[in-house]
Amino acid sequence: MLPAAESYWLVRLLFQRALAIIYLSAFLVAWFQFRPLAGEDGLLPIENYVERASFKDRPSLFYLYPSDRVIGLTAGAGVVLSVAALLGLPYLLPEPYPVVISILLWGLLWALYLSFVNAGQLFYGYGWESMLLETGFLAIFLGAGDTGPPVLVIWLLKWVLFRNMFGAGLIKIRGDDCWRELTCLDYHYETQPMPNPLSWYAHHLPKPFHRVEVLGNHVVELAVPFLYFAPQPYAAVAGVLTIGFQLWLALTGNFAFLNALTIVQGVATFSDGVIAAVLPVGTPEPAATPVPLEIAAAALALLVLALSIRPVLNMLSPSQVMNTAFDPLNLVNTYGAFGSITKRRYQLVIQGTRESNPAEDDWETYETKGQPVRTDERPPQWAPYHLRLDWQLWFASMRPRPGPRQRWLFALLEAALENDEKKLSLLDTNPFPDEPPEQVRVLRYRYEFTSPGERAETGEWWTRERVGTYVQPVSGADLRRRALFGR
Repeated sequence: MLPAAESYWLVRLLFQRALAIIYLSAFLVAWFQFRPLAGEDGLLPIENYVERASFKDRPSLFYLYPSDRVIGLTAGAGVVLSVAALLGLPYLLPEPYPVVISILLWGLLWALYLSFVNAGQLFYGYGWESMLLETGFLAIFLGAGDTGPPVLVIWLLKWVLFRNMFGAGLIKIRGDDCWRELTCLDYHYETQPMPNPLSWYAHHLPKPFHRVEVLGNHVVELAVPFLYFAPQPYAAVAGVLTIGFQLWLALTGNFAFLNALTIVQGVATFSDGVIAAVLPVGTPEPAATPVPLEIAAAALALLVLALSIRPVLNMLSPSQVMNTAFDPLNLVNTYGAFGSITKRRYQLVIQGTRESNPAEDDWETYETKGQPVRTDERPPQWAPYHLRLDWQLWFASMRPRPGPRQRWLFALLEAALENDEKKLSLLDTNPFPDEPPEQVRVLRYRYEFTSPGERAETGEWWTRERVGTYVQPVSGADLRRRALFGR
């Protein structure tokens, strides 16, 4: 038997405030980055999405109105609505308005963000995008005000959390041998997409500690999730273990809002009694959940049950795929991360020169915001803010040469040759602020963390070795010829 609805009023309040912070971060990213990435004149222009997708398969407001103006208005609206949700606007209204306004508020947040995810192309192809949409869709049905939330929706949030964690555990245990040999964390902190200020220190923890870490990872992802559905206090203990695990990941890496969103989902494992026992708050006595909201929650549960069949079959399959949506609205998805671990870290370094026949000393470097470039610079902290270009640079560096998925890189090089301020805002520095370079190139390096001895002696965080040229020196004319002949 499910617990009474009145047991989750505080849970709902905490969950909604925390989810609003995630939405706020996501819409701020869209405000600053979507137009240079995927707007009218973006690295992957919005017209590519309109021409190659169908509204039925990837519905988005930008399919109907593919303009930077609409993109900006939509991102701005998302920021305003996120702040309203964070401040608890529906709770400030007299009955019976809180439930109706809450449904409208969370429904708009979900619909607006769906537009960005479905039109964002490669730059929005991450598992946490569909996870935010799935979690945000369930939030529509939680209600607000003096009434309690539908208990079914709380349990559906636990179901998302279960698939999130258990799917990640399965993809690891089936994937790279190092997960079974307990050695993956010998490499992960150095080779992860974006190290943060503590990653160097985590990398140099003793190897026996890394073995315990991997074993703990398996326990938290493969065993603990079954306790989410247990009675209290066991469900809350599982939630605390999950949240603690996610906090460690957030402390040692930049995974956008993945860890923060999983922590928000973990709130659903608590009850009002658990929260009141820890925080200095009283346990409220909310009114019964409105019957129409209970009916809507029941219909939602049936929909989620039907849509869960394919994700569950995928999760249980030996050929499990990760981070996949099975419907155009991203209502029920499959998750998982780091089924394989890269053992070496490669970096792309973009350079430019004003010389026609440059020597090596004539090249100057464009620095990125999150990816390592300078060896003497401590890795920065960015999460939960998502540097989307930096993530794609990490994926691109795994290849010795650019492939079809890296066509955005040539648009970035063209922007450098034209000093396109909007696109170059995605980078940290432009060494040619007044006059654009004559040529640009992309070098590929192998990066490794310095040892503690090297760090103490030199002050460097990284050592690096050039392993190739990713893109040979090109001029604007070269890029125009490349575009003309489709190369």
